[in-house]
Amino acid sequence: MKISLEAIRALREKTSASINDCRAALESSGGDERKAMEYLRQRGASIAEKRQGHATAQGRVEAYVHHDGRLASLVEVDCETDFVARTPEFTQFCRDVAMHVAATDPAYVQAEDAPKDLVRSREDVKVASLIEQPFVKDPATTVGNLLKALIAKTGENVVIRRFTRFAVGESAAASSDGGRLTT
Repeated sequence: MKISLEAIRALREKTSASINDCRAALESSGGDERKAMEYLRQRGASIAEKRQGHATAQGRVEAYVHHDGRLASLVEVDCETDFVARTPEFTQFCRDVAMHVAATDPAYVQAEDAPKDLVRSREDVKVASLIEQPFVKDPATTVGNLLKALIAKTGENVVIRRFTRFAVGESAAASSDGGRLTT
């Protein structure tokens, strides 16, 4: 089956995947864009799983300050090389995560980070973990799915290392992380 350039271009605009990946996804799905997007999502998850053990010693710290100056967040996102840390996609991801943290006030990066003696249901812990939350800009996807897409695009392991959130008038005890950077 011959895939049109317009179909490849449309899929690339929606997913930011490479032209070759978009062509392969459309060919394997018989030209069905929805199936091609699922193929790319699965491919990204596979790449992310393979890269998971790689060291992440580079990255960036990103700050978000709400327009009224009463709410802010700080996040550290790490990757394998400084080259990837300087790319526009990585920078935008960091900005988006910082904004998401300010908006949603997650308690943990991932559910596994919750204290083992915590008296909360597993579902509550999952809802409070950043990776599991629906992304504020697009509730149809999660922060974890955005992370997997970035890993697939960059070909490197990317880790949201820690975050903190500040709000005027909020006591340190009321904050989910006690006012410290979450690790």
